[in-house]
Amino acid sequence: MEIVVGLTAVAVGLLIGFGALGTAIGFGLLGGKFLEGIARQPEMAPMLTGRMFLIAGLLDAVAMIGVGIALFFTFANPFIAAAQSAAGG
Repeated sequence: MEIVVGLTAVAVGLLIGFGALGTAIGFGLLGGKFLEGIARQPEMAPMLTGRMFLIAGLLDAVAMIGVGIALFFTFANPFIAAAQSAAGG
């Protein structure tokens, strides 16, 4: 039983960590391309700004979904019930 809880804690850490890492890389690429686009065509700044914030919101939603799944595994772990039934308890 302790192995299931321990491995779940590791999985939760990996979910949150990789979600944060992916979001950070995505925001870095997004910001760089945004500044590059504004440097090339300054008159497109208002349109690019709106699109950048839209993509930033979608990019942040990916990390929030990962945090939601991690919280589900933390507080309503479906693997604990399966491990208890397999152990006969």
